[in-house]
Amino acid sequence: MMQTLISSGNSVVNEEGAGRLVEFVDVSQDEDVQTKQRKVNKPPAPPVEPPKPDLPKPSVQAQAANAFDLGAIDLSADLNIDAGLMGSGGDGDFLPIVKVAPQYPRRALQKGIEGHVTVEFTVTALGTVIDPKVIGSNPPNIFNRAAINAVIKFKYKPKIVDGKAQAVTGVRNIIRFELDKSSK
Repeated sequence: MMQTLISSGNSVVNEEGAGRLVEFVDVSQDEDVQTKQRKVNKPPAPPVEPPKPDLPKPSVQAQAANAFDLGAIDLSADLNIDAGLMGSGGDGDFLPIVKVAPQYPRRALQKGIEGHVTVEFTVTALGTVIDPKVIGSNPPNIFNRAAINAVIKFKYKPKIVDGKAQAVTGVRNIIRFELDKSSK
């Protein structure tokens, strides 16, 4: 059958039905629309505080009757309290706030090497560390990078002179690299 269609050149489609379109869409509209009313959730009202009870006012005369006699106590103790340590804003030297432990170099850890590094740096008026330099190390060059990376993270309470923060240069710190004795 296929061969006859190809050889005759006739089309299978009838030309009679080619001009007719069949509509499958239902164009009627529903006039009955249903709506749903939604309730709005209101936030809960703030809790009402109960009224505060009226407390009787303390009597000054009653407190004076129970007061201690301070004349019998010796208050002549010589106390030396540094105002800079108390945080009152007075003059004071710089103080370390955060000292980060250095990361032990992997090569030194594997070989069981211990040592120390002396680092010199500047504490700024903001309490940060700038310009760290290794001024001594034993053994040389093994722990230097780890010591510098740790020192950069240090934080200090800056030195206060006449109520203003000052930078401090030439601060030295010795960082020791020691293995745990139980792991040897």
